[in-house]
Amino acid sequence: MVRYLLASAAFALALANTAHAQDFALLDERFTTALPGLSDRPAAVEIVRRAQAGLARQPGPLPVVHTEGTLPGKGIREISTKAREDLPIMLNLALAYRMTGERRYLESAERFLTAWADVYKISLNPIDETHFDQVVMACDLTCSEMSPAGREKIQRFARAMAEGYLDAMDKPRDKPETNWQSHRVKLATMAAFLTGDAKLITRARDAYDRQIGANINPDGTVFDFHERDALHYVTYDLDPLMMAALTAKAHGQDWFSRKSAAGSSLPGALDWLAPYALGEKTHQEFARSKIAFDAQRAAAGQKEYQPHPWDRSNGVQTFALATQLDARYAPVLKAVSSATTKSPPAWLTLFAATR
Repeated sequence: MVRYLLASAAFALALANTAHAQDFALLDERFTTALPGLSDRPAAVEIVRRAQAGLARQPGPLPVVHTEGTLPGKGIREISTKAREDLPIMLNLALAYRMTGERRYLESAERFLTAWADVYKISLNPIDETHFDQVVMACDLTCSEMSPAGREKIQRFARAMAEGYLDAMDKPRDKPETNWQSHRVKLATMAAFLTGDAKLITRARDAYDRQIGANINPDGTVFDFHERDALHYVTYDLDPLMMAALTAKAHGQDWFSRKSAAGSSLPGALDWLAPYALGEKTHQEFARSKIAFDAQRAAAGQKEYQPHPWDRSNGVQTFALATQLDARYAPVLKAVSSATTKSPPAWLTLFAATR
């Protein structure tokens, strides 16, 4: 009990020192300051190229996006996928502004951010909204230099996201241990830190702890692996939890090494996955999935849901994130990267170069 109280006091002290008046979630001043010096990197050149193309695009926000549980050919799926193309564009615009200092990128980023803040109504479907982490990161890079009105809109949007997802996780629901909850934790955590509200950050930390205990088993397997029989859903569980842990790390807090009462942890899950990423073990995806919709997607022609050997390239982003949390995963990232042409997201490649 004394140890628990001391740990809680230390967390509260760290929170008091880091959580007031925050204006970023993950992409900190160290990253922002370093970006101009990285402008010749291939990832940076690609970001600026995409940002230039985005300058001519008009924002196309929808009141809601919905792709979860839909099959190809359904109207809402295609419409939502098209609208959601705005999200990486706004992040690329924000990154290009910080790399080049050209205000046209800042103005366009604000145009996209505020258009979505004005129109979009947070649905609290974390699968539909998981890509909204790009909205938060775009704000990290631009909100301090946006117009006061624009900045206030994004702050309201972030607070609604944080409070909405945290409230949703406090309510009883079916199977709260699935990948859905991992994505809720990511969105709530990033949005909470963006607001700088210490109470929201504490609630996000508690939600993270609950998911570590509910989703990850002491042997390192995750709930979804047993339900879906797919490593696809292992990475889909772990990536958002690592985004939450990386956000906390940017504020001087170590969530990554936190363990449940049973001993489960993110490092334990990554250690379980590493032999598959290294090619030492193989797995036939979705061969024994218990979820009927996986079979429906396979029947509809979605090859990624038909039984097939797991593609190691799908571990690139996972171990790129893991390496930013613990350098001992760097050899795994190197091995899995050498086996594929796939690269981590461009922002993560640049982020790694600044650490």
